[in-house]
Amino acid sequence: MKYSKLFPKTIKQTPQGASLISHKLLYQAGYIRESTAGRYYLLPLAMRVFHKIQRIIKEEMDATGAQEMITPVLHPKSLWEETNRTSSAGFELMSIKDRSEFEFVLGGTAEEMLVDLVRKFQISYKDLPFNLYQFSTKFRDELRARGGLLRVREFVMKDAYSFHISEEDFKIEYQKMMDTYSRIFERMGLKTYIVESDNGYIGGEYCHEFVVESDAGESRFFIDEKGYIAHEDVAKFIFESITTDEKMKPAEEVLGKGIIGASELAKFLNIPVEKTTKTILFETNKGDIVAAAIRGDFDINEVKLLHAIGADSLKLASEETVKEITGAEVGYAGILNLPKEVKVFIDESCASRTNFEMGANKTNYHSININFGRDLPYPKQFYDFKLAKDGFIGPNGLPLIAKKGIEVGNIFQLGFHYSSKMKGAEFIDEKGKPQPYYMGCYGIGLARTLATIVEVSNDEKGIIWPVSVAPFQVHLVGLDLENAEIKSKAEEIYKHFEGAGIAVLYDDRTDARAGEKFADADLIGIPYRVVVSRKTGDKLEVKKRGESETSFMDLTQLIEKLS
Repeated sequence: MKYSKLFPKTIKQTPQGASLISHKLLYQAGYIRESTAGRYYLLPLAMRVFHKIQRIIKEEMDATGAQEMITPVLHPKSLWEETNRTSSAGFELMSIKDRSEFEFVLGGTAEEMLVDLVRKFQISYKDLPFNLYQFSTKFRDELRARGGLLRVREFVMKDAYSFHISEEDFKIEYQKMMDTYSRIFERMGLKTYIVESDNGYIGGEYCHEFVVESDAGESRFFIDEKGYIAHEDVAKFIFESITTDEKMKPAEEVLGKGIIGASELAKFLNIPVEKTTKTILFETNKGDIVAAAIRGDFDINEVKLLHAIGADSLKLASEETVKEITGAEVGYAGILNLPKEVKVFIDESCASRTNFEMGANKTNYHSININFGRDLPYPKQFYDFKLAKDGFIGPNGLPLIAKKGIEVGNIFQLGFHYSSKMKGAEFIDEKGKPQPYYMGCYGIGLARTLATIVEVSNDEKGIIWPVSVAPFQVHLVGLDLENAEIKSKAEEIYKHFEGAGIAVLYDDRTDARAGEKFADADLIGIPYRVVVSRKTGDKLEVKKRGESETSFMDLTQLIEKLS
């Protein structure tokens, strides 16, 4: 490819509001442009990278015996209603009607479609297991699309779905996919953590994310020195309850105007922060109001709380709702004297305390010296919805180390979650009886992976592509091209590279200075820069992207090296 013909060219400007380096560099180097918020054009350079990422994934998936197919983009809404995902998907679900008023959803993931496909066939236990995968466009109506390609509303995903006779059989495939994903990302130059995570609206009981450590990511997880790795949504830690032989004091209300935060409140009341209580009101997808109470020195883990409640989705109650329910402004809620329709969930950290504080459900007031059994009925059950923090002691007895990263892939245990809900999702066992499929699913976002590579592989000059996914292998820079002999030599070398099957981008511009060409080469990030000029004589100047040293080689040597 000649640079003079490449669409588009590099620019110096960055997109307005861009904060992530991958977003800036991919824009400047001519890989992407935004269409509307969260929807991007992948330009020719990006498509070359995209196809290499896709090829690596396909090679590794095919090697496991998985089979490629494709599903329609529009999913009949009736399928999602079978599994109740029209409720659990929340704001991410996008729907559409055709001219016959038939309702569809734009597929965000394809479990229902694959189950519907498989139940169209008479499958025997002898046919199992099998794993079907696709590269298809997905749609998720993200509340806040951000970060260029890292959080978008439309994207291509490799999603796979496996069908099994039992959990034991599934676990073999789950480990196979875990190993396969590790190889896929390693081939792309990405170091990943395999992080225990929450399934979210996908369903099932357990899953793992493949996360690349980066401050640009939204995945927060914890590790310890013995190998424990878990997302903050599911991270476990050792909790020590507080017990005391302190005698109960008379309950009272204290005026504390504008004092809301636990630390500030503890200082004001002259009590340990452990005696303060946070009470947060939430609203479920069914419209129920829930009050969650936790010790003041902890934060609420909304994922754990969601599981405790048993709801499909959860959101913070609005200021208006809080005021209507408690009679107070936000920040002064407590579980004393709440309306009966409010469901109260209390974290285990609140147990075993004496004379503790909580909001008085009156603006600027706090209730102190509150006790279970006297002021509040002793709960039938305490829950665990505490959020882990850096330094907490993990299950191995070691401090947890907090990290941030970008999720590039995930694998899910689905079990019978879908096959039990969708009628006829059964195979015939060895006794001739129908049995539900035991399932798993496995996803990789291709454009997100592309952006992640840039996010972790760059310098102050631009992108540094790993050879395995680079748009071209060689960036041939022609200098002094106004000289007919040099220009002829550069053209000849360009043809030699192409003839040897080496993908090359040839900067054939005659109106650009050397510095400009070198800057563009560094920005675009192709692994090898090869210079032809008066100074190089019979040799070629070779420099690997990201390294400072240059060497001089003849064409034959270089082609052998690159091949």
